Amino acid sequence: MLLKRTCKEIAKLLIAREDQSINLSDQAALRLHMLACKACPMFENQIFTMRGAMNRWRNYTGDDDGVP
Repeated sequence: MLLKRTCKEIAKLLIAREDQSINLSDQAALRLHMLACKACPMFENQIFTMRGAMNRWRNYTGDDDGVP
């Protein structure tokens, strides 16, 4: 079980986690890395922001703001 991962490996896990569940050892490595790293939590927040924006775009009807 490899718990120490690079930021590049963690970024791949964060992206993969969007589409599928990740195994227990990857979850543990992800949590440990996120506690020690300053950059990867910011990347995770960017992923959450992009996911939210895409969901709003998919559900946009044009009726919300009163602009034609």
